[in-house]
Amino acid sequence: MPDNSLHVRDGAIYFPEPLTQAVIVRRRNRFVIDVDLDGVVIGCHCPTTGRIGTLVLDGLPCLLSPSRSSTRATPYTVEAISVDPPGTRAPAWIGINQNAANRFVEQALTHHMLPTMITAGTLRREQVLGHARLDFLINDTTYIEVKTPLDNLQVTLGSHVQTRPRPPLDSTDRLVRHIGELGDSLAAHQRAILLICFLYDNPGFQVQPSRHHATVKAQVSQAIQQGVEIWQVNFHLDNTSVRVFNHHELTRQFSA
Repeated sequence: MPDNSLHVRDGAIYFPEPLTQAVIVRRRNRFVIDVDLDGVVIGCHCPTTGRIGTLVLDGLPCLLSPSRSSTRATPYTVEAISVDPPGTRAPAWIGINQNAANRFVEQALTHHMLPTMITAGTLRREQVLGHARLDFLINDTTYIEVKTPLDNLQVTLGSHVQTRPRPPLDSTDRLVRHIGELGDSLAAHQRAILLICFLYDNPGFQVQPSRHHATVKAQVSQAIQQGVEIWQVNFHLDNTSVRVFNHHELTRQFSA
């Protein structure tokens, strides 16, 4: 079933109510971010348990959505952050809610906002293909898995933004392993799309180099030969809505 808490109008996906702006005090742990909301420090849900780039979040502006659960300990979720300089009147927002990304993609597919990639007639959630459980099955032939990477933010950081060293990447990226699973599971006359989703204007997805670069490249090339397509979609997010900014195919880039 579609997410009825979102509604689409004039090509935009609107939140149930406008998001509230606050300032991050600190990231208390993987699950909680403390924010200053009108002079009161409130613990808010952090929707991603991993790193958000190399950022130290302290002092950054953020957007909050209210919880719809009366039993949840945290009354808000941090939906987005901004790395724009202090005092920017209309900051650019970086969405950090990876679960929400799937809901945005679902609305974009249902309302034909990704026409270059696919026009959805029917949509089914969480479908099994081989050993993988994928996010969507479109038109009974096209499987789509959505990934929303946040560990490598491709944005310009000013001197006001604190960062910490990036730990070395020693293992094969989980995203790339999933590409291999898709390729191994494809049958004739089926499509499989790995859709890399950004909730900000990302210039072009890049895989971080690691000690296993040759293995990763070979795995991706094999999956592409088996028919896996790689696409990118950028959403523009503000305090009222989300819009598709652009979408384009990356398959040729990865097969080079």
